[in-house]
Amino acid sequence: MTDAAPDTGIVPGAGPEPAEPAQWVLAARAFCAAVESGRLDVPLPGSGRTWDRWAAFADLAGEDLSLARLGEGHADAIAILAELSGPAPAPGSRWGVWAANPPGPSLEAVKAGAGWRLRGTKQYCSGAQSCTHAVVTAAAVDGMRLFTVSTRALSPRAGTWPAIGMAASDTLDVSFPDVPAEPLGAPGAYTGRPGFSHGGIGVAACWYGGARAVGYTLLAAAAKRDVGPHALAHLGAVDIALGTARTALRGAAMEIDADPGDRGKAGPGRALRVRALVESAATDVLGRVGRALGAGPLGHDAAHARTVADLTVYLRQHHAERDLAALGALTAEQGAQW
Repeated sequence: MTDAAPDTGIVPGAGPEPAEPAQWVLAARAFCAAVESGRLDVPLPGSGRTWDRWAAFADLAGEDLSLARLGEGHADAIAILAELSGPAPAPGSRWGVWAANPPGPSLEAVKAGAGWRLRGTKQYCSGAQSCTHAVVTAAAVDGMRLFTVSTRALSPRAGTWPAIGMAASDTLDVSFPDVPAEPLGAPGAYTGRPGFSHGGIGVAACWYGGARAVGYTLLAAAAKRDVGPHALAHLGAVDIALGTARTALRGAAMEIDADPGDRGKAGPGRALRVRALVESAATDVLGRVGRALGAGPLGHDAAHARTVADLTVYLRQHHAERDLAALGALTAEQGAQW
């Protein structure tokens, strides 16, 4: 008689042991939980608690940048609906903002009787398989318009985000097969409202939270062992970079709360300035932590390696020299605040 086989939990003949859920599935579950728990019921921008809003985004990013991408998008959609007098979101609904317009496939809005229908493909739709609704930009005969849609009839296109960075953000191209949509605001309302600039800084708060998580890896190493003077110098520079980013974000939050309607027209310049500063600080942190600690954390600390990969991709939502040129043009036109 042979010994009994160990109980592995696998039924003989039932096939291989199930694989771990895809990264986007885990992030989607966390996103659902954040909505259901009320964690994403953050203050609206300009409500007097804008810093609390951005601090919540930064905390999400410190846990998981893909979760932060989904959470920030949901909160931004809620703010857009409020600003443009859109419909009240149903309890438990999960929203995204799908407004990228890169070269390639595009989305068209067509008037159909008393309503509108959307046809084509929208790129870079984060939460493509986990959002229940979305705020979407589409090209119409009278300009770029904003719409709300249910995702029920949409078709996310698998394989359109093969990247490792932000893999869990569920960012796919989505096909709109002639689906009904509700208009939100007038043509140009998406970029023309004050909240567009406010929301852009909310994304920078996510970058800050991700960079802070990367910096904590170096801080933890320095607290446990002698990392040497060069690594300590990098830690000092990381402290300056993150402290400067935090100060800029808090200052911007105070300015927005003092002028939520942007009567002073400072919003576009402020957003460009703060986003560029935070992007530069986060890029500096990525480089310095890597130089200070070498390949060790990247090869043996899965959470750190994932955060580095995710943040590297997420930072490219900043448009680099194009945004700097836009800020330079505004500075030349309006004067400096130095």
